Amino acid sequence: MEPPRRVLTISELNAQVHGLLESSFPELWVEGEISNCKAYPSGHTYLSLKDDKAQVRAVLFKGASFGIKFKFADGLKILARGRVTSYEARGELQFIISAAEPREKGALQLALEQLKAKLLAEGLFDEARKKPLPPFPKAVGVVTSGQGAAVRDIIHVLSRRWPGLTIRVWPVKVQGPGAAAEISEAIRDFNELAPDTDVLLVGRGGGSIEDLWAFNEEPVARAIAESAIPIISCVGHETDTTIADFVADLRAPTPSAAAEMAVQEKAAVYDRVAELIDAMAQDLRNTVDSLGRRLQYAASHPFLQDPRRLWEQRVQRVDDLAMRLPEALRRRLETLGLRLGAAAGRLDAISPLNVLARGYAIATSRGKILTGAAQVKRGDPVTVRLSEGEINCEVTS
Repeated sequence: MEPPRRVLTISELNAQVHGLLESSFPELWVEGEISNCKAYPSGHTYLSLKDDKAQVRAVLFKGASFGIKFKFADGLKILARGRVTSYEARGELQFIISAAEPREKGALQLALEQLKAKLLAEGLFDEARKKPLPPFPKAVGVVTSGQGAAVRDIIHVLSRRWPGLTIRVWPVKVQGPGAAAEISEAIRDFNELAPDTDVLLVGRGGGSIEDLWAFNEEPVARAIAESAIPIISCVGHETDTTIADFVADLRAPTPSAAAEMAVQEKAAVYDRVAELIDAMAQDLRNTVDSLGRRLQYAASHPFLQDPRRLWEQRVQRVDDLAMRLPEALRRRLETLGLRLGAAAGRLDAISPLNVLARGYAIATSRGKILTGAAQVKRGDPVTVRLSEGEINCEVTS
């Protein structure tokens, strides 16, 4: 007799497979290339890991992502640690990632390159958005560790270059967990609680990329970009470069150099002011001397010694013109008379009346001057104008 069949629902089947996978595979490492990567608003990232022959669905949950410095992206080859399981609702095999590292680059270096590319595309490194430093700050803020050589060097240089300067130090962690949050908060607090601060110095002494990593974090970059107070970044030594350096309004190679950039040397400024005062006084003396010479020359001028000379020549000129005016008018009238007579002679020479006086006549018919016989016909009236009088006629042939 055939044994009774054991029939499973799909849910029961998927649950058994899920349990088998969970119990059969310890946590392990896999190597693969990321594809179909998508981050959800929940903070979870869903992706596939593949090689040239196969692929498997994978998930990086939000809680595990905090321990991974770089961002997952399509085409990136990684080593991933995790466990094998399944998504029961669809019966799909899944690899739950708990840790990961890039296969070809260090995790921190890759994370640095990814964030740099992101902020560059947003324009946070653009020179046009960087603010100028005030020439004579009254208050300088410092965001760095409260202990160590960096803060001592900054305070020493600032105090030496401009005695009496207000220096505000906001101690923060500069490495390790929570450092980026403290640095970002300090920058924002300076803007909110001490907005009269003229310039901020943000940085620390040198170290490895791990030591300086807080200054490569996105929150620090955002806080620097949003600051209304100009910021000088001073992270590490001359060869160290961080994201903060690219976003800041000015980058200093060392904390001491940042202090020198922030304020001028008071003694040098005073010397320059004294030079300008001396130069201005000399210019004033030169101007007074020049004006004195001009005044002396004017005072010795004959016109000022005898003011009547200023108007004597002009009075004589007026009298001379008054005497010449009648003669000029007479000559002008004579010229106009001659021109008028000549014009009248030319008009008289071409006058029709003179032509008639020489025996010629003008014939008109109905108000029109006749120049040819064809203009009239038998019976038309014709008037003949002579030098003296007119003759009224009628055309007969």
